[in-house]
Order: sequence, then C-alpha cells, then structure tokens
Amino acid sequence: MKKISVVMVYNDKLGYDDKEFDRSIQSLIEQNYNNWELIIADERGANVAYPAVTKHEKIIHAPLDFKSRAHSINQALQKCSGDYVMLVNNDQAQITFRLSTLELMLHVAARHSDCGMVYADYRQVGADGAEKDIHLLPHHAGRLRDNMDFGAVWLFPRAVLDKLGGLNKKYQAAHLYDLRLRVSENHSLYHVEAKQNGHLYLAKAAAKAHDVFDYLLAGKDIQLEMEDAITEHLKRSGAYLAPGQNYHQVEYSREEDQKFKQCIASVVIPVFDRKQFIGTAIESVQAQTLQNVEVIVVVNGGPNDPTIEGVKPYLDGGKKYDPNKPAVRLIVEDINNIGHCLNKGMREARGKFYVQLDSDDRLKPDAVEKLLKVFDSDPQIAMVIGSYEVWEKNSQTGEIIRMEKIPVVTHDEWTEENGRNNLLRINGAGAPRSAHIKIIQQLGGFGLNDTPHCRNYGEDYDLVLRTSEQYRIGRVWDPIYDVIRHEGGTDHAIDQITIDRNDNAKDQMRLEAIQRRKKINRK
Repeated sequence: MKKISVVMVYNDKLGYDDKEFDRSIQSLIEQNYNNWELIIADERGANVAYPAVTKHEKIIHAPLDFKSRAHSINQALQKCSGDYVMLVNNDQAQITFRLSTLELMLHVAARHSDCGMVYADYRQVGADGAEKDIHLLPHHAGRLRDNMDFGAVWLFPRAVLDKLGGLNKKYQAAHLYDLRLRVSENHSLYHVEAKQNGHLYLAKAAAKAHDVFDYLLAGKDIQLEMEDAITEHLKRSGAYLAPGQNYHQVEYSREEDQKFKQCIASVVIPVFDRKQFIGTAIESVQAQTLQNVEVIVVVNGGPNDPTIEGVKPYLDGGKKYDPNKPAVRLIVEDINNIGHCLNKGMREARGKFYVQLDSDDRLKPDAVEKLLKVFDSDPQIAMVIGSYEVWEKNSQTGEIIRMEKIPVVTHDEWTEENGRNNLLRINGAGAPRSAHIKIIQQLGGFGLNDTPHCRNYGEDYDLVLRTSEQYRIGRVWDPIYDVIRHEGGTDHAIDQITIDRNDNAKDQMRLEAIQRRKKINRK
C-alpha cells in the first residue's frame, strides 16, 4: 500500500484563520485512504510551537526559518517518507479534501508509468460562499503560460521530485512554474476531469474577475524570474533560439521600392458592426505626421453591415472626404474571419508596410512615423511593435477616459536578446504591430481560424511568433496607440468558456512554434 506525504505551509500571513486551516487537516484525517502523513512547513521560525490546530499521529510539524517558499517546501520534502508527494498550495486558498481525493489521485499516478504529476478539477468557493466548478485544461508541450491554472493540489511520484532535486531554490516566485516545466520535460502530466460532483477538492478563496491586463501589474522581479524559468526550459527542450540566430535580411529590388513612393504604409482595419467607432479610427490615420499612407477598411458583415455607412462619408464624394488627406478604401466581405480580412487588405494594399488598427482603437499622430524610423534602422527588422495606452469609453456619456491604473503598455519584458523566447510564456507582444507586407505574405499571412480553437483570436500573436523565428522584431517604447475598452469589446466581461478557448488557441500556436524552433536547431 503506497504512502502519500502531503506537504502544506503554515505562517502568520495565510489568507484565512486557524479554524479553516484546521478544517483542511480534518478533511485529511477523514480520508478513506489511510496510508498518509502530513508535513506542515511552519514558516514562523525554527523555535515555534505547534499551531493551534488538530494534533494527530500522522502530522509532522516542521518549523523553519523562512528564506523562500521553495526552501520551505524543500525542507519539508526532506521529512517525507512517502512513495508519492502531494504539494498543496494552501497559502491563500483554504483547501478541503473530499473523502477520496488521495486515493483517486494516487491511482491515477500509479496506472501511468510515465506519470510525473497529477492535477485535478476543483470547486472554488468565493468570499460570498458561492461555489463554482473549475475545469482545468489538459496539459501538452505548448502549455507554457506562467498563468496557466493547474489547481492547488499536485501529486508527484517521490522519485520524480528526488531526481529533480526538489524545487529550484533560486526562485522566490517562479518555483512552482519552474517545477512543472521541469517535470513535463521527461514525464506526462495527467489531468483528472470532473463532471457533476466530480471535483476532487474545494478551494476557498476570493474569486477575482478575469482581466486581460492583469499581467501588467506583476512586479518586474517576478517577470524576470518567470522569464528565466521558461528560457532554461527551452534550452533543455531544444527549442531555445540564441540571440541573432536564424535572422535574415528583408530585401527589395529597385523596381519594388519605386512602387512605394506614393504610399509607404497601409493601415488595414478589419471591422464588424462598429459604425460608432470607425470614424475615430479613420481620422486617427488621416491625422498622421506622415501623409503618404492609406486606410483600407475591410467590413466583414456583408453589404448590410452598419459600419459601411460610417465609412462612406470618408470616400470620394462623401461629406468628410478630403483629397489632401490619406485615401480611404472600402472592401466588403460577408464572412467574419479577421485573418481573411487582414490578408485581403494586404493583397489590395499599395503600401510597403502593414500597420495594425482595430476598428475601436486609434493611432497617435506620430505612430507611422515612429514605426518607420525603426524599420529604417536595420534591414533584419521585419516587424515593429509599439506601445499603447488603455482608455475606456463611458457607456452612459460616451466620454473616453485614460485608465490611469494601467501603465503605458510597453511589454518591456521584451529584450533584444531573449524577447522571442520569453514570448512563449505570455499572451501578447504589444501594439500596434507593423510589418513588411511582403514578409507577412511569405510567411503565409495571418491565420484563417485554421488553428484549433482559434475563432478570430490570436492570429496576430501567431504571426509575431513566426516572424520572430526568422527576423528581428523592432520596438517603439513610446505610446503610439490607444486601446479603447468598452462594453462591446472582445476583452470586456469574458466568460470562462471564452477564456479557455482563447488559451487553447494560443497554446496550440506555442506548440507549433516549439516544433518549428526545434527544427531550426536541428539544421
């Protein structure tokens, strides 16, 4: 009968009181699997008394002087005598085990000879007592995001942890991220899915609404640790790209360059039913300091899309038409496929460069000028990515106000040396994105929702990945773009189904990127 060593932490800063900590222990005592022990890594100091919780012969109190969470867990591992180790991330969430949690997770691990870790769906209990089931995603090699939810209870064969040497003590924040990356390199991670009443444990914590900008508020020191963890993982996995590796130059013949004298950049705007925003977007292009640009609006709602009426005033003969301003061109499609719209716009473009603009956003007046200066600095640069501010439109007044709590989004985690590797752990590279149109077309263009789970999502992220594997990515660190949040936006009030679908899409893109990079390294 295999033994399970459960490891939990205890300190003065838990997100709950001793009574709830005691409930966690009671739920262990009530397990229908009896061969277990609990090691409590008490981070209050080496000479502290046992906490005021249930005493039991299977509980080992392990007081220690806190250095890092990785150090605490490693100290606890030294006291484990089990064949399997269950790490419980109970720092902020109080965990209640169900009667068969240990037995079920143990049996999952035991029936798979290649098992490195078992994780499971759980039930989240909010601060208001409301409960909801959390269904996690199955693991694969593209699950490189540092924010991917694996739950709070992880079971490992003891031999796997021993071979890895425990947790990496150099990390203060990336210890668990690094651990599951290292485990995944030589073992499989098994996910226990739950149907009705099938969750394996309850996690009581304050539920927080999903915010696509949460990552911006993470400290720089945390970001650097996470970057180090993913970089080392890619090196061990054969998917790391060294600085300057596999870069090519963007080349044009004299005849090609002659074509761009009248129009240097084409701003392509794919849009569906955004009449109230499209005028602002168009006018932001026409206000550019460089006027040899054009606007290509690709309406994808068919001939009855209301956006068309918002574009017509800017066309020849319209009330807002000005022959001295950048031309506006209209293309009407009836399939809502963003990748197709972007590819179609570039096939019709007269410019040398594509510039991104979403229909509900706007460019700063010097956006194109600053983007082109970076392109001119190095022929190896095929794409330039800018920085942006986040604004919000008041649904009642229509007023657009800068969201001061969100700093200018520079994505300064991107570095010349390692940006394209670090990109595999985060969900975005910044905006606006601009690129040589010929290079985009050589790379196959934007995705057409032909990547699994992709529904008008991530086609730009995939393009950045593919471009970065062969060319330099230039940066503009000044804000040159305004992202405008509003009730109808794609990042407003996202439900969990949409979040999971989006994560699945980008993780699939990461998986494909890893395969491409390994192929590059085999050349």
